[in-house]
Amino acid sequence: MTIVDKKQIIKHLDTIALYLEIKGENTFKVAAYHRAGLALENDPRSMDEIEDVSKLKGIGKSTAMVIDELMKSGRSLVLQALEKEIPSGLLDLLRLPGLGGKKIGKLYRELGVVDRNSLRAACEQKKVRALSGFGEKSEERILQSLNEQKRPAQLALPYMLDVSEQLAQILQSIKAVARFSKAGSLRRTKEKMKDLDFVIETDDPEFVSEQLLKELPIHEVVGKGEAKMTVILDDPNHVSVDFRYATKQTYASMLLHFTGSKEHNVLLRRLAKERNEKISEYGIECEDGSVRTFTTESAIYRDFGCSFIPPQAREGKDELDWAQKGPLPLIHLSEIKGDLHMHSTWSDGAHTIAEMAEAMRAKGYAYACLTDHSRSLRVAHGLSSEQLLRQREEIEKINARFDDFTLFAGVEMDILPDGSLDYPDDVLCQLDFVIASIHSSFSQSQSQIMKRMENACRNPYVRLIAHPTGRLLGKRRGYAVDVERLIALAKETGTALELNASRFRLDLSAKWLGKVQDAGVKIAIDTDSHSMEMMNDMTLGVDTAIRAGIRPQTVLNTWSAAQLKSFLQQQKSGTTVATDQ
Repeated sequence: MTIVDKKQIIKHLDTIALYLEIKGENTFKVAAYHRAGLALENDPRSMDEIEDVSKLKGIGKSTAMVIDELMKSGRSLVLQALEKEIPSGLLDLLRLPGLGGKKIGKLYRELGVVDRNSLRAACEQKKVRALSGFGEKSEERILQSLNEQKRPAQLALPYMLDVSEQLAQILQSIKAVARFSKAGSLRRTKEKMKDLDFVIETDDPEFVSEQLLKELPIHEVVGKGEAKMTVILDDPNHVSVDFRYATKQTYASMLLHFTGSKEHNVLLRRLAKERNEKISEYGIECEDGSVRTFTTESAIYRDFGCSFIPPQAREGKDELDWAQKGPLPLIHLSEIKGDLHMHSTWSDGAHTIAEMAEAMRAKGYAYACLTDHSRSLRVAHGLSSEQLLRQREEIEKINARFDDFTLFAGVEMDILPDGSLDYPDDVLCQLDFVIASIHSSFSQSQSQIMKRMENACRNPYVRLIAHPTGRLLGKRRGYAVDVERLIALAKETGTALELNASRFRLDLSAKWLGKVQDAGVKIAIDTDSHSMEMMNDMTLGVDTAIRAGIRPQTVLNTWSAAQLKSFLQQQKSGTTVATDQ
Protein backbone atom coordinates (compact mmCIF):
# COMPACT_ATOMS: atom_id res chain seq x y z
CA MET A 1 0.00 0.00 0.00
CA THR A 2 1.22 3.50 -0.79
CA ILE A 3 -0.08 6.82 0.43
CA VAL A 4 -0.25 9.64 -2.10
CA ASP A 5 -3.14 11.47 -0.41
CA LYS A 6 -1.59 14.62 1.01
CA LYS A 7 -4.22 14.95 3.72
CA GLN A 8 -3.40 11.48 5.06
CA ILE A 9 0.32 12.23 5.17
CA ILE A 10 -0.26 15.54 6.97
CA LYS A 11 -2.48 13.74 9.47
CA HIS A 12 0.27 11.16 10.13
CA LEU A 13 2.84 13.92 10.65
CA ASP A 14 0.59 15.72 13.11
CA THR A 15 -0.03 12.46 14.97
CA ILE A 16 3.72 11.86 15.30
CA ALA A 17 4.14 15.41 16.65
CA LEU A 18 1.37 14.79 19.17
CA TYR A 19 2.89 11.52 20.37
CA LEU A 20 6.30 13.19 20.74
CA GLU A 21 4.72 16.00 22.75
CA ILE A 22 3.01 13.49 25.05
CA LYS A 23 6.28 11.61 25.41
CA GLY A 24 8.02 14.80 26.51
CA GLU A 25 10.44 15.17 23.59
CA ASN A 26 12.09 18.55 23.08
CA THR A 27 9.97 21.24 21.46
CA PHE A 28 12.25 21.51 18.40
CA LYS A 29 11.61 17.88 17.47
CA VAL A 30 7.85 18.30 17.95
CA ALA A 31 7.82 21.51 15.91
CA ALA A 32 9.74 19.82 13.07
CA TYR A 33 6.79 17.51 12.31
CA HIS A 34 4.28 20.34 12.61
CA ARG A 35 6.36 22.43 10.18
CA ALA A 36 6.58 19.53 7.73
CA GLY A 37 2.80 19.12 7.72
CA LEU A 38 2.32 22.86 7.24
CA ALA A 39 4.84 22.89 4.37
CA LEU A 40 2.87 20.20 2.55
CA GLU A 41 -0.45 21.95 3.22
CA ASN A 42 0.82 25.26 1.87
CA ASP A 43 2.25 23.72 -1.30
CA PRO A 44 -0.50 23.62 -3.96
CA ARG A 45 0.91 20.54 -5.72
CA SER A 46 -0.26 16.97 -5.18
CA MET A 47 2.17 14.46 -3.71
CA ASP A 48 2.72 12.97 -7.16
CA GLU A 49 3.83 16.36 -8.45
CA ILE A 50 6.41 16.97 -5.69
CA GLU A 51 9.63 15.36 -6.88
CA ASP A 52 11.70 15.91 -3.72
CA VAL A 53 9.91 16.82 -0.47
CA SER A 54 13.23 17.61 1.24
CA LYS A 55 13.52 20.70 -0.98
CA LEU A 56 10.37 22.22 0.51
CA LYS A 57 11.02 24.94 3.06
CA GLY A 58 10.17 23.55 6.50
CA ILE A 59 10.95 19.90 5.75
CA GLY A 60 14.22 18.50 7.09
CA LYS A 61 16.02 15.22 6.42
CA SER A 62 14.32 13.20 9.17
CA THR A 63 10.79 14.35 8.34
CA ALA A 64 11.46 13.88 4.60
CA MET A 65 12.44 10.26 5.31
CA VAL A 66 9.16 9.70 7.14
CA ILE A 67 7.16 11.22 4.27
CA ASP A 68 9.00 9.12 1.67
CA GLU A 69 8.41 6.00 3.77
CA LEU A 70 4.67 6.74 3.99
CA MET A 71 4.45 7.27 0.24
CA LYS A 72 6.30 4.06 -0.58
CA SER A 73 4.98 1.60 2.00
CA GLY A 74 1.97 3.27 3.59
CA ARG A 75 3.67 2.87 6.98
CA SER A 76 6.07 4.80 9.20
CA LEU A 77 8.44 3.00 11.54
CA VAL A 78 8.59 6.14 13.69
CA LEU A 79 4.79 6.25 14.05
CA GLN A 80 4.52 2.50 14.66
CA ALA A 81 7.09 2.68 17.46
CA LEU A 82 5.27 5.59 19.10
CA GLU A 83 1.91 3.82 18.84
CA LYS A 84 3.36 0.85 20.73
CA GLU A 85 4.89 3.08 23.38
CA ILE A 86 2.10 5.61 24.02
CA PRO A 87 -1.31 4.31 25.35
CA SER A 88 -4.03 4.85 22.71
CA GLY A 89 -6.48 6.08 25.36
CA LEU A 90 -4.49 9.30 25.71
CA LEU A 91 -5.57 10.55 22.27
CA ASP A 92 -9.20 10.47 23.37
CA LEU A 93 -8.34 13.00 26.10
CA LEU A 94 -7.76 15.62 23.39
CA ARG A 95 -11.54 15.90 23.14
CA LEU A 96 -11.63 17.44 26.62
CA PRO A 97 -11.57 21.28 26.66
CA GLY A 98 -8.23 22.74 27.69
CA LEU A 99 -6.16 19.59 27.26
CA GLY A 100 -3.47 19.52 24.58
CA GLY A 101 -0.54 17.22 23.96
CA LYS A 102 1.74 18.96 26.45
CA LYS A 103 -0.69 18.75 29.38
CA ILE A 104 -1.74 15.21 28.51
CA GLY A 105 1.94 14.25 28.48
CA LYS A 106 2.41 15.68 31.98
CA LEU A 107 -0.62 13.74 33.26
CA TYR A 108 0.74 10.57 31.64
CA ARG A 109 4.33 10.85 32.81
CA GLU A 110 3.73 12.18 36.32
CA LEU A 111 0.43 10.58 37.35
CA GLY A 112 0.26 7.51 35.12
CA VAL A 113 -2.96 8.69 33.41
CA VAL A 114 -3.65 6.51 30.36
CA ASP A 115 -7.38 7.08 29.64
CA ARG A 116 -10.56 8.80 30.86
CA ASN A 117 -11.05 6.47 33.82
CA SER A 118 -7.54 6.97 35.20
CA LEU A 119 -7.86 10.74 34.64
CA ARG A 120 -11.15 10.80 36.54
CA ALA A 121 -9.54 8.88 39.41
CA ALA A 122 -6.61 11.32 39.54
CA CYS A 123 -9.03 14.28 39.65
CA GLU A 124 -11.19 12.71 42.36
CA GLN A 125 -8.05 12.03 44.42
CA LYS A 126 -7.07 15.71 43.96
CA LYS A 127 -3.73 14.77 42.37
CA VAL A 128 -4.10 16.86 39.21
CA ARG A 129 -4.19 20.20 41.02
CA ALA A 130 -0.72 19.53 42.40
CA LEU A 131 0.87 19.47 38.94
CA SER A 132 2.51 22.62 37.60
CA GLY A 133 0.38 24.23 34.92
CA PHE A 134 -2.90 22.96 36.37
CA GLY A 135 -4.47 23.97 39.69
CA GLU A 136 -7.76 23.45 41.51
CA LYS A 137 -9.97 25.12 38.89
CA SER A 138 -8.35 23.17 36.04
CA GLU A 139 -8.97 19.95 37.93
CA GLU A 140 -12.63 20.86 38.50
CA ARG A 141 -13.13 21.73 34.80
CA ILE A 142 -11.57 18.44 33.70
CA LEU A 143 -13.76 16.45 36.10
CA GLN A 144 -16.85 18.35 34.94
CA SER A 145 -16.02 17.61 31.30
CA LEU A 146 -15.48 13.92 32.10
CA ASN A 147 -18.86 13.72 33.81
CA GLU A 148 -20.72 15.39 30.96
CA GLN A 149 -22.12 13.36 28.10
CA LYS A 150 -19.48 12.83 25.43
CA ARG A 151 -19.88 15.35 22.63
CA PRO A 152 -19.99 13.86 19.16
CA ALA A 153 -16.97 14.61 16.98
CA GLN A 154 -19.23 16.53 14.60
CA LEU A 155 -22.55 18.25 15.18
CA ALA A 156 -25.54 18.26 12.84
CA LEU A 157 -26.47 21.28 10.71
CA PRO A 158 -29.79 22.06 12.47
CA TYR A 159 -28.09 22.43 15.85
CA MET A 160 -25.25 24.55 14.48
CA LEU A 161 -27.68 26.75 12.55
CA ASP A 162 -29.55 27.55 15.75
CA VAL A 163 -26.30 28.40 17.56
CA SER A 164 -25.01 30.52 14.66
CA GLU A 165 -28.27 32.47 14.43
CA GLN A 166 -27.99 33.39 18.11
CA LEU A 167 -24.38 34.48 17.59
CA ALA A 168 -25.40 36.54 14.56
CA GLN A 169 -27.93 38.48 16.65
CA ILE A 170 -25.19 39.37 19.14
CA LEU A 171 -22.78 40.44 16.40
CA GLN A 172 -25.47 42.64 14.83
CA SER A 173 -25.82 44.50 18.13
CA ILE A 174 -22.11 45.45 18.39
CA LYS A 175 -21.53 48.90 16.88
CA ALA A 176 -17.85 48.29 16.14
CA VAL A 177 -18.81 45.43 13.77
CA ALA A 178 -18.99 46.92 10.28
CA ARG A 179 -20.10 43.63 8.72
CA PHE A 180 -19.71 39.91 9.33
CA SER A 181 -20.40 36.56 7.73
CA LYS A 182 -20.47 32.95 8.74
CA ALA A 183 -17.63 30.99 7.16
CA GLY A 184 -16.29 27.44 7.16
CA SER A 185 -18.46 24.35 6.87
CA LEU A 186 -21.64 26.17 7.86
CA ARG A 187 -21.34 28.65 4.99
CA ARG A 188 -20.82 25.71 2.62
CA THR A 189 -23.98 24.05 4.06
CA LYS A 190 -22.23 20.89 5.18
CA GLU A 191 -24.57 18.49 6.98
CA LYS A 192 -22.12 17.98 9.86
CA MET A 193 -19.34 20.15 11.27
CA LYS A 194 -17.05 20.29 14.28
CA ASP A 195 -17.04 24.06 14.93
CA LEU A 196 -18.26 27.47 13.76
CA ASP A 197 -16.36 30.27 12.01
CA PHE A 198 -17.18 33.96 11.63
CA VAL A 199 -15.27 36.63 9.71
CA ILE A 200 -15.78 40.13 11.10
CA GLU A 201 -14.80 43.50 9.66
CA THR A 202 -13.89 45.91 12.44
CA ASP A 203 -11.45 48.69 13.29
CA ASP A 204 -11.49 47.69 16.96
CA PRO A 205 -10.98 43.93 17.44
CA GLU A 206 -10.30 44.30 21.16
CA PHE A 207 -13.63 46.06 21.77
CA VAL A 208 -15.51 43.44 19.73
CA SER A 209 -13.87 40.64 21.72
CA GLU A 210 -14.78 42.28 25.02
CA GLN A 211 -18.39 42.75 23.93
CA LEU A 212 -18.64 39.14 22.78
CA LEU A 213 -17.23 37.92 26.09
CA LYS A 214 -19.90 39.97 27.90
CA GLU A 215 -22.76 38.68 25.79
CA LEU A 216 -21.81 35.06 25.05
CA PRO A 217 -22.33 32.08 27.36
CA ILE A 218 -18.63 31.18 27.69
CA HIS A 219 -17.30 27.84 28.89
CA GLU A 220 -13.69 28.64 28.05
CA VAL A 221 -11.64 31.26 26.22
CA VAL A 222 -9.15 29.24 24.21
CA GLY A 223 -7.31 32.20 22.71
CA LYS A 224 -7.72 35.97 22.28
CA GLY A 225 -5.72 38.35 20.10
CA GLU A 226 -5.92 41.10 17.50
CA ALA A 227 -6.53 38.72 14.61
CA LYS A 228 -8.71 36.06 16.19
CA MET A 229 -10.63 34.98 19.27
CA THR A 230 -11.56 31.35 19.91
CA VAL A 231 -14.09 30.42 22.57
CA ILE A 232 -15.91 27.30 23.67
CA LEU A 233 -19.56 28.07 24.37
CA ASP A 234 -21.30 27.00 27.54
CA ASP A 235 -23.94 25.01 25.69
CA PRO A 236 -24.77 21.27 25.87
CA ASN A 237 -22.22 20.42 23.16
CA HIS A 238 -19.51 22.95 24.02
CA VAL A 239 -19.41 24.36 20.50
CA SER A 240 -16.06 25.89 19.55
CA VAL A 241 -16.28 29.22 17.68
CA ASP A 242 -13.53 31.13 15.84
CA PHE A 243 -14.10 34.87 15.43
CA ARG A 244 -11.59 36.18 12.86
CA TYR A 245 -11.04 39.93 12.56
CA ALA A 246 -10.49 41.64 9.23
CA THR A 247 -10.02 45.16 7.97
CA LYS A 248 -12.06 46.65 5.16
CA GLN A 249 -9.22 45.77 2.78
CA THR A 250 -8.79 42.14 3.89
CA TYR A 251 -12.43 41.18 4.56
CA ALA A 252 -13.15 39.61 1.15
CA SER A 253 -9.90 37.62 1.06
CA MET A 254 -10.34 36.45 4.63
CA LEU A 255 -13.93 35.37 3.98
CA LEU A 256 -12.87 33.43 0.88
CA HIS A 257 -9.97 31.76 2.70
CA PHE A 258 -11.85 30.73 5.84
CA THR A 259 -14.94 29.59 3.96
CA GLY A 260 -12.77 26.91 2.35
CA SER A 261 -12.83 24.13 1.63
CA LYS A 262 -9.12 23.39 2.11
CA GLU A 263 -9.19 21.54 -1.19
CA HIS A 264 -10.69 24.57 -2.96
CA ASN A 265 -8.02 26.81 -1.45
CA VAL A 266 -5.33 24.46 -2.76
CA LEU A 267 -6.73 24.91 -6.29
CA LEU A 268 -6.62 28.70 -5.89
CA ARG A 269 -3.03 28.56 -4.64
CA ARG A 270 -2.15 26.49 -7.69
CA LEU A 271 -3.63 29.13 -10.01
CA ALA A 272 -1.71 31.85 -8.16
CA LYS A 273 1.54 29.88 -8.35
CA GLU A 274 1.17 29.60 -12.13
CA ARG A 275 1.42 33.42 -12.18
CA ASN A 276 4.31 33.45 -9.67
CA GLU A 277 1.95 34.86 -7.06
CA LYS A 278 0.64 33.73 -3.68
CA ILE A 279 -2.92 33.92 -2.35
CA SER A 280 -3.71 34.07 1.35
CA GLU A 281 -6.32 35.42 3.74
CA TYR A 282 -4.78 38.89 3.24
CA GLY A 283 -4.96 39.09 -0.56
CA ILE A 284 -2.78 38.17 -3.53
CA GLU A 285 0.95 38.72 -3.11
CA CYS A 286 2.70 39.71 -6.34
CA GLU A 287 6.25 38.87 -7.42
CA ASP A 288 7.51 42.24 -6.18
CA GLY A 289 6.10 41.62 -2.70
CA SER A 290 3.13 43.98 -3.02
CA VAL A 291 -0.32 42.69 -2.04
CA ARG A 292 -3.49 43.24 -4.05
CA THR A 293 -6.66 43.43 -1.98
CA PHE A 294 -10.26 43.12 -3.13
CA THR A 295 -13.66 44.45 -2.13
CA THR A 296 -15.60 41.24 -2.93
CA GLU A 297 -15.05 37.53 -3.39
CA SER A 298 -16.31 37.94 -6.97
CA ALA A 299 -13.45 40.34 -7.68
CA ILE A 300 -10.93 37.74 -6.49
CA TYR A 301 -12.37 35.11 -8.81
CA ARG A 302 -12.39 37.62 -11.68
CA ASP A 303 -8.72 38.26 -11.04
CA PHE A 304 -8.15 34.58 -11.85
CA GLY A 305 -10.38 34.74 -14.93
CA CYS A 306 -13.21 32.89 -13.19
CA SER A 307 -16.88 33.58 -12.60
CA PHE A 308 -18.11 33.65 -9.00
CA ILE A 309 -18.24 30.24 -7.32
CA PRO A 310 -20.94 29.90 -4.64
CA PRO A 311 -19.60 28.73 -1.25
CA GLN A 312 -21.58 25.49 -1.49
CA ALA A 313 -19.71 24.52 -4.67
CA ARG A 314 -16.20 25.12 -3.26
CA GLU A 315 -15.22 21.52 -2.67
CA GLY A 316 -11.96 21.28 -4.61
CA LYS A 317 -13.34 19.27 -7.50
CA ASP A 318 -13.72 20.76 -10.99
CA GLU A 319 -15.45 24.02 -10.01
CA LEU A 320 -12.55 26.25 -11.11
CA ASP A 321 -12.43 24.60 -14.54
CA TRP A 322 -16.15 25.35 -14.98
CA ALA A 323 -15.81 28.88 -13.62
CA GLN A 324 -13.08 29.69 -16.16
CA LYS A 325 -15.56 28.93 -18.96
CA GLY A 326 -18.24 31.31 -17.68
CA PRO A 327 -20.95 31.53 -15.02
CA LEU A 328 -21.67 28.19 -13.33
CA PRO A 329 -25.02 26.78 -14.57
CA LEU A 330 -26.33 26.35 -11.04
CA ILE A 331 -29.72 27.12 -9.56
CA HIS A 332 -30.14 30.39 -7.68
CA LEU A 333 -32.63 31.28 -4.96
CA SER A 334 -34.08 34.05 -7.14
CA GLU A 335 -35.19 31.42 -9.68
CA ILE A 336 -37.60 29.73 -7.26
CA LYS A 337 -41.14 30.62 -8.36
CA GLY A 338 -43.09 28.76 -5.66
CA ASP A 339 -43.25 26.15 -2.91
CA LEU A 340 -45.09 22.88 -3.49
CA HIS A 341 -45.23 21.47 0.06
CA MET A 342 -46.81 23.29 3.00
CA HIS A 343 -49.35 22.71 5.78
CA SER A 344 -52.10 24.73 7.45
CA THR A 345 -54.24 24.58 10.60
CA TRP A 346 -56.45 22.08 8.79
CA SER A 347 -53.86 19.45 9.75
CA ASP A 348 -50.78 20.20 11.92
CA GLY A 349 -49.78 23.65 10.66
CA ALA A 350 -49.56 26.79 12.81
CA HIS A 351 -51.28 29.20 10.40
CA THR A 352 -54.46 29.29 8.34
CA ILE A 353 -54.58 28.61 4.62
CA ALA A 354 -55.07 32.33 3.91
CA GLU A 355 -52.12 33.29 6.14
CA MET A 356 -49.83 30.76 4.48
CA ALA A 357 -50.91 31.87 1.01
CA GLU A 358 -50.34 35.56 1.84
CA ALA A 359 -46.90 34.76 3.26
CA MET A 360 -45.89 32.82 0.14
CA ARG A 361 -47.15 35.66 -2.07
CA ALA A 362 -45.24 38.19 0.06
CA LYS A 363 -42.03 36.26 -0.70
CA GLY A 364 -42.59 37.06 -4.37
CA TYR A 365 -43.73 33.57 -5.35
CA ALA A 366 -46.12 33.10 -8.25
CA TYR A 367 -47.72 30.03 -6.67
CA ALA A 368 -47.73 27.59 -3.77
CA CYS A 369 -49.38 24.26 -3.12
CA LEU A 370 -51.30 23.41 0.05
CA THR A 371 -50.53 19.81 1.02
CA ASP A 372 -52.01 19.00 4.40
CA HIS A 373 -51.64 15.48 5.79
CA SER A 374 -53.90 12.58 4.83
CA ARG A 375 -56.45 10.76 6.98
CA SER A 376 -54.30 7.92 8.37
CA LEU A 377 -51.79 10.27 9.97
CA ARG A 378 -54.01 10.94 12.98
CA VAL A 379 -51.20 12.45 15.06
CA ALA A 380 -51.06 15.25 12.48
CA HIS A 381 -54.87 15.58 12.28
CA GLY A 382 -54.96 14.16 8.77
CA LEU A 383 -57.91 15.09 6.57
CA SER A 384 -60.73 12.77 5.57
CA SER A 385 -61.74 12.60 1.90
CA GLU A 386 -64.67 14.89 2.63
CA GLN A 387 -62.50 17.43 4.47
CA LEU A 388 -60.00 17.40 1.64
CA LEU A 389 -62.64 18.27 -0.94
CA ARG A 390 -64.14 20.95 1.31
CA GLN A 391 -60.67 22.41 1.66
CA ARG A 392 -60.50 22.76 -2.11
CA GLU A 393 -63.53 25.02 -1.97
CA GLU A 394 -61.74 27.34 0.48
CA ILE A 395 -58.67 27.37 -1.77
CA GLU A 396 -60.83 28.46 -4.71
CA LYS A 397 -62.18 31.39 -2.65
CA ILE A 398 -58.64 32.46 -1.76
CA ASN A 399 -57.55 32.25 -5.41
CA ALA A 400 -60.39 34.55 -6.38
CA ARG A 401 -58.67 37.31 -4.37
CA PHE A 402 -55.42 37.18 -6.39
CA ASP A 403 -54.53 37.89 -9.99
CA ASP A 404 -50.78 37.44 -9.47
CA PHE A 405 -50.69 34.30 -7.34
CA THR A 406 -52.10 30.77 -7.58
CA LEU A 407 -52.69 28.40 -4.66
CA PHE A 408 -52.83 24.82 -5.87
CA ALA A 409 -54.98 22.26 -4.04
CA GLY A 410 -52.93 19.25 -3.03
CA VAL A 411 -52.25 16.73 -0.29
CA GLU A 412 -49.32 14.96 1.35
CA MET A 413 -50.71 11.43 1.24
CA ASP A 414 -49.38 8.59 3.36
CA ILE A 415 -48.01 5.46 1.71
CA LEU A 416 -49.40 2.89 4.15
CA PRO A 417 -47.37 -0.04 5.58
CA ASP A 418 -48.99 -2.55 3.22
CA GLY A 419 -48.14 -0.40 0.19
CA SER A 420 -51.63 0.95 -0.39
CA LEU A 421 -52.31 4.68 -0.62
CA ASP A 422 -54.39 6.67 1.81
CA TYR A 423 -57.01 7.88 -0.70
CA PRO A 424 -58.68 6.20 -3.69
CA ASP A 425 -58.06 7.52 -7.18
CA ASP A 426 -61.52 9.07 -7.39
CA VAL A 427 -60.43 11.51 -4.67
CA LEU A 428 -56.89 12.07 -5.95
CA CYS A 429 -58.10 12.95 -9.45
CA GLN A 430 -59.86 16.03 -8.04
CA LEU A 431 -56.62 17.55 -6.73
CA ASP A 432 -54.04 19.67 -8.54
CA PHE A 433 -50.96 18.10 -6.97
CA VAL A 434 -50.50 14.87 -5.02
CA ILE A 435 -47.45 14.17 -2.85
CA ALA A 436 -46.85 10.69 -1.44
CA SER A 437 -44.64 9.99 1.56
CA ILE A 438 -43.88 7.50 4.32
CA HIS A 439 -44.65 8.37 7.94
CA SER A 440 -44.94 4.93 9.54
CA SER A 441 -43.31 1.49 9.88
CA PHE A 442 -39.79 2.86 9.36
CA SER A 443 -38.19 -0.42 10.43
CA GLN A 444 -39.55 -2.43 7.49
CA SER A 445 -37.14 -4.32 5.24
CA GLN A 446 -35.84 -2.70 2.08
CA SER A 447 -38.08 -4.88 -0.08
CA GLN A 448 -41.14 -3.76 1.90
CA ILE A 449 -40.16 -0.11 1.75
CA MET A 450 -39.53 -0.35 -1.99
CA LYS A 451 -42.88 -2.04 -2.58
CA ARG A 452 -44.49 1.01 -0.96
CA MET A 453 -42.41 3.40 -3.05
CA GLU A 454 -43.18 1.54 -6.29
CA ASN A 455 -46.92 1.55 -5.63
CA ALA A 456 -46.80 5.30 -5.08
CA CYS A 457 -44.70 6.00 -8.19
CA ARG A 458 -47.00 3.88 -10.38
CA ASN A 459 -50.11 5.73 -9.25
CA PRO A 460 -51.24 8.04 -12.07
CA TYR A 461 -51.94 10.95 -9.70
CA VAL A 462 -48.86 10.93 -7.48
CA ARG A 463 -46.55 13.62 -8.82
CA LEU A 464 -43.91 13.76 -6.09
CA ILE A 465 -42.27 11.53 -3.47
CA ALA A 466 -41.58 13.68 -0.40
CA HIS A 467 -38.54 13.37 1.92
CA PRO A 468 -37.67 10.07 0.20
CA THR A 469 -35.30 8.60 2.81
CA GLY A 470 -37.13 9.79 5.93
CA ARG A 471 -33.95 10.90 7.66
CA LEU A 472 -33.77 13.56 10.37
CA LEU A 473 -30.34 15.18 10.55
CA GLY A 474 -28.54 14.23 13.75
CA LYS A 475 -31.51 12.21 15.01
CA ARG A 476 -32.68 9.49 12.59
CA ARG A 477 -30.95 7.66 9.77
CA GLY A 478 -34.14 7.06 7.81
CA TYR A 479 -35.69 3.93 6.41
CA ALA A 480 -34.13 1.28 4.17
CA VAL A 481 -34.91 2.84 0.81
CA ASP A 482 -32.93 1.76 -2.25
CA VAL A 483 -32.39 5.26 -3.63
CA GLU A 484 -30.94 4.13 -6.95
CA ARG A 485 -33.99 1.92 -7.52
CA LEU A 486 -36.26 4.81 -6.52
CA ILE A 487 -34.56 7.09 -9.05
CA ALA A 488 -35.11 4.46 -11.75
CA LEU A 489 -38.80 4.16 -10.78
CA ALA A 490 -39.18 7.94 -10.81
CA LYS A 491 -37.67 8.10 -14.30
CA GLU A 492 -39.87 5.28 -15.59
CA THR A 493 -43.10 6.79 -14.23
CA GLY A 494 -42.43 10.51 -14.61
CA THR A 495 -42.57 11.06 -10.85
CA ALA A 496 -40.55 13.89 -9.32
CA LEU A 497 -38.43 13.49 -6.17
CA GLU A 498 -38.28 16.06 -3.41
CA LEU A 499 -35.42 17.94 -1.89
CA ASN A 500 -37.15 18.68 1.39
CA ALA A 501 -35.54 21.96 2.44
CA SER A 502 -36.42 21.71 6.13
CA ARG A 503 -33.26 22.23 8.15
CA PHE A 504 -34.08 19.00 9.96
CA ARG A 505 -34.26 16.92 6.77
CA LEU A 506 -32.48 18.17 3.60
CA ASP A 507 -33.81 15.01 2.01
CA LEU A 508 -32.77 13.97 -0.62
CA SER A 509 -29.18 14.79 0.25
CA ALA A 510 -26.62 16.32 -2.11
CA LYS A 511 -25.11 12.84 -2.41
CA TRP A 512 -28.16 11.63 -4.37
CA LEU A 513 -29.44 14.78 -6.06
CA GLY A 514 -26.78 14.76 -8.77
CA LYS A 515 -27.78 11.20 -9.70
CA VAL A 516 -31.43 12.28 -9.85
CA GLN A 517 -30.52 15.05 -12.30
CA ASP A 518 -28.29 12.76 -14.36
CA ALA A 519 -31.23 10.36 -14.74
CA GLY A 520 -33.42 13.14 -16.13
CA VAL A 521 -35.77 13.05 -13.12
CA LYS A 522 -37.30 16.31 -11.95
CA ILE A 523 -36.71 17.69 -8.44
CA ALA A 524 -38.99 19.86 -6.32
CA ILE A 525 -37.29 21.98 -3.65
CA ASP A 526 -39.92 22.43 -0.94
CA THR A 527 -39.87 23.73 2.63
CA ASP A 528 -42.56 21.43 4.07
CA SER A 529 -43.55 24.54 6.01
CA HIS A 530 -45.77 24.06 9.04
CA SER A 531 -45.47 27.78 9.83
CA MET A 532 -44.61 30.99 8.02
CA GLU A 533 -41.18 31.08 9.67
CA MET A 534 -40.23 27.71 8.16
CA MET A 535 -40.60 29.15 4.66
CA ASN A 536 -37.14 30.70 5.10
CA ASP A 537 -35.56 27.24 4.92
CA MET A 538 -35.92 27.44 1.13
CA THR A 539 -32.44 29.00 1.22
CA LEU A 540 -31.02 25.80 2.73
CA GLY A 541 -32.72 23.73 0.06
CA VAL A 542 -31.24 25.81 -2.73
CA ASP A 543 -27.83 25.76 -1.05
CA THR A 544 -27.99 21.95 -0.92
CA ALA A 545 -28.98 21.84 -4.58
CA ILE A 546 -25.96 24.02 -5.42
CA ARG A 547 -23.70 21.57 -3.54
CA ALA A 548 -25.09 18.85 -5.80
CA GLY A 549 -24.60 20.87 -9.00
CA ILE A 550 -28.33 21.16 -9.75
CA ARG A 551 -29.36 23.30 -12.71
CA PRO A 552 -32.54 25.42 -12.62
CA GLN A 553 -34.25 23.50 -15.43
CA THR A 554 -34.17 20.34 -13.29
CA VAL A 555 -36.31 21.94 -10.58
CA LEU A 556 -40.10 21.96 -10.96
CA ASN A 557 -40.63 25.08 -8.92
CA THR A 558 -38.43 27.23 -11.12
CA TRP A 559 -41.17 26.90 -13.73
CA SER A 560 -43.86 29.53 -14.25
CA ALA A 561 -47.37 28.83 -12.99
CA ALA A 562 -48.51 28.21 -16.59
CA GLN A 563 -45.70 25.71 -17.20
CA LEU A 564 -46.47 23.90 -13.96
CA LYS A 565 -50.20 23.72 -14.77
CA SER A 566 -49.40 22.28 -18.18
CA PHE A 567 -47.12 19.67 -16.61
CA LEU A 568 -49.77 18.65 -14.08
CA GLN A 569 -52.37 18.20 -16.82
CA GLN A 570 -50.20 15.67 -18.65
CA GLN A 571 -50.68 11.97 -17.92
CA LYS A 572 -47.72 10.33 -16.23
CA SER A 573 -45.73 7.73 -18.14
CA GLY A 574 -45.73 4.13 -16.95
CA THR A 575 -49.15 4.54 -15.30
CA THR A 576 -52.73 3.90 -16.27
CA VAL A 577 -55.81 5.90 -15.34
CA ALA A 578 -58.75 3.70 -14.41
CA THR A 579 -61.45 3.73 -17.11
CA ASP A 580 -64.37 3.91 -14.67
CA GLN A 581 -63.43 7.38 -13.43
